[in-house]
Amino acid sequence: MLVIDVQTVLFDPQPQPFERDQVISRINQVSEWAHGAGVAVIFVQHEKPDSVLAYGSDGWSLQSELKVTPHDHLIRKQTPDSFLHTDLDELLKQQQIKHLIVCGYASEFCIDTSVRSAAALGYDITLLADAHTTHDKEHANAELIRQHENITLPHLTSFGRNITAMTTEQFLIQMTTHLERAQ
Repeated sequence: MLVIDVQTVLFDPQPQPFERDQVISRINQVSEWAHGAGVAVIFVQHEKPDSVLAYGSDGWSLQSELKVTPHDHLIRKQTPDSFLHTDLDELLKQQQIKHLIVCGYASEFCIDTSVRSAAALGYDITLLADAHTTHDKEHANAELIRQHENITLPHLTSFGRNITAMTTEQFLIQMTTHLERAQ
């Protein structure tokens, strides 16, 4: 499970991202499921030196309502791509992970770029359709941007990987059903 850029300076000041509280709650629901199911949870944090996103700064820190455990992994990045110039791909390969659950911040930037990069690297992806968000932009509001990503990304077939968008509720029902069948 990749939780991308859910950081204090991006989530706490006004204006807040679209459905901020609901998105954090949904991320926590899925991360709790992941912790219980033995699925790795990886928090990706964007950083920019000499800014409110400087490494180690209050703004850079993970948003305080996130449920993070000592077993979770932390990845630092400096571009919208969670894989570029990071150890993420290496970590995933070490753990033999082939399928990613993606959620977090900047639907049109870091979520979009990281999903495309993951698909190019050979990962299948489940995009939690209601657990990623952004801020309103001049050209479109955040809700429309999220809808656009939820429709566009699953239609990227040229990578040869399966990209699926589903709500948190749909995902948790599917995982519960899958686990029940496996027992």
